[in-house]
Amino acid sequence: MKRFLVALLVSAFAATAFAQHNATGTVTKPPANGKVTIKHDPVPSLKWPGMTMVFTVKDKALADKLKQGAKIEFQFVQEGKDYVVTSVK
Repeated sequence: MKRFLVALLVSAFAATAFAQHNATGTVTKPPANGKVTIKHDPVPSLKWPGMTMVFTVKDKALADKLKQGAKIEFQFVQEGKDYVVTSVK
């Protein structure tokens, strides 16, 4: 029973830690040093209101799509304390 509870907690943490979130917003500061500032609309999956925040961008091809003033649809994940953009439309 103890092993079952530990496995359940680990799997719940893993699902939360790597959950993909969808958002829409406007790039307010283009990528620099792997960071981009986006003013995003509410994110229901995290129960976040709309706000302006800094996201990490690891992929250069994604960074090239993030021009100041661009209205975007994007996906992101949480990695530790960072929120990392994983795709952009």
